[in-house]
Amino acid sequence: MTSQKKYTINMVYKFRVILDTEEDIFRDIAIQSQDTLEDLHNTIVNAFGFDGKEIASFYTCDDNWNQEDEISLFDTGDVPGEQRTMADFVLEDILYEEQTKIIYVYDFISMWTFLVELAAIEPEVAGESYPALLYSHGEMPENAPEKEFDAEDDHFHSEFEDDFDEDDFDMFDGDDSFEDFGFEENWN
Repeated sequence: MTSQKKYTINMVYKFRVILDTEEDIFRDIAIQSQDTLEDLHNTIVNAFGFDGKEIASFYTCDDNWNQEDEISLFDTGDVPGEQRTMADFVLEDILYEEQTKIIYVYDFISMWTFLVELAAIEPEVAGESYPALLYSHGEMPENAPEKEFDAEDDHFHSEFEDDFDEDDFDMFDGDDSFEDFGFEENWN
């Protein structure tokens, strides 16, 4: 990941965090540039009213929101300490003028997906408290929006649809389907 120079004065990052759905549901938040991705995670959880008990990850992405590297809340690697987590990434080291987008996923069962974009970098205002919820638009739905996962190649499904039908996958088809393997059909 590319790094940029650190600011000599305290800066505030202003983000728009958009729920990936057709309705307009977003929160504008302000957080200090020296805070971590874990701090941003906690701010998003609070801004959208989650209880914070679910696992989450950020994903770096390109300008077209194509997902790249995962940065998880907890170290899930095989060797403890091998994987860097949200707490290891300072915001100004991963997000800056040339790299303004990151994807956030909360609760890997429901898959609440958010598009997080750095909208402004401004000097810290004396007397202000950060992080701060600046603006809230839209009501959160009761359940996470459903995602459609399509194959990149439109011909993926059609290539196989003609080769097989449901009968090809019926393991009970035929009189001796289990006898060939030494099993009885009703073994329990």
